[in-house]
Amino acid sequence: MAVKSVSIRIEEEMLHKLNYVADYEGRSINSHILVLIRDSIRQHEEKYGEIQGKVKPDSNVKPPRKS
Repeated sequence: MAVKSVSIRIEEEMLHKLNYVADYEGRSINSHILVLIRDSIRQHEEKYGEIQGKVKPDSNVKPPRKS
């Protein structure tokens, strides 16, 4: 599975709050964003049906560690 990188623009205060929530949950910001994305996909599929693809939103999709 190819892992892609994306960049987002986010207000500094929102980033600070996101970091706070992620830290509270014991996650990095990146891991927390992946959880939010999976939840969003799961909710969409529950409402509108499955989106075709190999990766399911309940999978633990984590990029492999670089050697």
